[in-house]
Amino acid sequence: MDARAERAPGVADIVLTRRYEAPRTTVFEAWTDPEQLKRWWAPKDCTTPYCTVDFRRGGKFHYCMRMSDGKDIWGMGIYREIVVPERIVFTDSFADEDGNPVPPTHYGIGDDHPGETTVTVTFTEHDGVTTVTLHHALHRAFKDRDAMRQGWVDMLDRLADEFARG
Repeated sequence: MDARAERAPGVADIVLTRRYEAPRTTVFEAWTDPEQLKRWWAPKDCTTPYCTVDFRRGGKFHYCMRMSDGKDIWGMGIYREIVVPERIVFTDSFADEDGNPVPPTHYGIGDDHPGETTVTVTFTEHDGVTTVTLHHALHRAFKDRDAMRQGWVDMLDRLADEFARG
């Protein structure tokens, strides 16, 4: 079932598409392997010093993004759907260091920021080139929508850099 079909009124996706010169299984693995995620799962000028992945439906991933000012912001997600190597659907929310969900205000982020969102990532391959399409469901009125979009652009760029390095 398509998670986007269950969307609440007023919700619209950020949609990004990126092509990678790598086989689909390789690109898919970059989204599921914690060591690889540590290298690219953060916006520009940030790092990911910690990441764990329990890659199964209902499994959790837990990560720490270290901002350029040294502040740590922890996040987590629950895998809702996995079709290897075609599709991953997961929730995304803030967490504490122990992996417990916390509201955005825990990190000084405005209370208009959603507490949990859903991300759908699909992977298609043609002639050794993989196209990744990302749908991040957010309320249309979310004021930091452009910043969220830019964060994803940065992360997808960093993933491209990883593939360019081999």
